[in-house]
Amino acid sequence: MKAPAKNPDIAETVEDAIASRRSIRCFLPDPVSRETVTELLALASRAPSGTNIQPWRVTVIGGEAKTALSAAILEAHDGDGKHEREYNYYPLEFPEPYLSRRRKIGWDLYGLLGIERGEKEKMHAQHGRNFEFFDAPVGMIFSIDRMLEIGSWLDFGMFLENIMIAARGKGLHTCPQAAFANYHKIIRDRLAIPEDEVVICGMSLGYADHAAPENALVTEREPVKSFATFIDF
Repeated sequence: MKAPAKNPDIAETVEDAIASRRSIRCFLPDPVSRETVTELLALASRAPSGTNIQPWRVTVIGGEAKTALSAAILEAHDGDGKHEREYNYYPLEFPEPYLSRRRKIGWDLYGLLGIERGEKEKMHAQHGRNFEFFDAPVGMIFSIDRMLEIGSWLDFGMFLENIMIAARGKGLHTCPQAAFANYHKIIRDRLAIPEDEVVICGMSLGYADHAAPENALVTEREPVKSFATFIDF
């Protein structure tokens, strides 16, 4: 009897999971079970945190709740109202080399989608795809107690990375999305997130649509010698 064929999209080693993790911007409608999401979150919660305070809070949504949240945020996104996150994710001005890296990924993505410079409506629409969770069946919103300091935010980042790496072991992909934090007031109201928590970001989870052109984007990384210094080693 032949062994069952392996799913080529399932990462079988930690190295494969890390190397194959990327931000997917178009998902298949194939469902992901609550049990699977629970397993991923339980595994991710093994992330380290200072004095083991485990600062992460997660709201998982799907179905009508996800559709309703997306509609509410898209309405605001297309409106004239000003929406801002409660914290600065990016600097007010980008110096080099960060500016060039930021521009490159933007134009690489737009190039795959056939969006040219100056096509602001198309750019706006593509940005709005964030708020549909790129059609993923599972959306997650992450929040943290606002009394906690930067150390706990660093811990939270390790938790988020664990989710994304663990997902690859199940053939799933993700997209972490800071864009959701701009609409924290809408999210707070819709998902009953208390005022004493800061909305950090969202994340899409599901199976990648490999036929979608935007999913061909693979971002570049700097060589180790450009960011690492070895002393007496």
